[in-house]
Amino acid sequence: MNNYQHKDLANGRWNELSFFEQMANIGSEVIRAISWRNKGNKKFSDLSFERALELFDLTISDSKNRKRLKEVTRGREVFVDYLVCDNIYGSDDKFFQNYFHAFNYAARIGHA
Repeated sequence: MNNYQHKDLANGRWNELSFFEQMANIGSEVIRAISWRNKGNKKFSDLSFERALELFDLTISDSKNRKRLKEVTRGREVFVDYLVCDNIYGSDDKFFQNYFHAFNYAARIGHA
């Protein structure tokens, strides 16, 4: 059994959120991980990184997102590459801010 940090979300509540809400929540953890890394706090950055991966995985496993799997899995891959690998995609902080900002906006105005 997985040791989820977001236990209530892992128990089904995550699937009740719209795709945009899910991605906005992932974005919060992604931006938090990057911010902590930039501040030199590896411990907090790592914790946010792990939470972001957990939320990516919950989103991937949500059956309503089947048609969006390519986007979500690629987003996860690019995030991991940027934060802990060689950044072969050439990402930067601004890319992630811009990408996830769109989901925040869509979630706020209520798009499903």
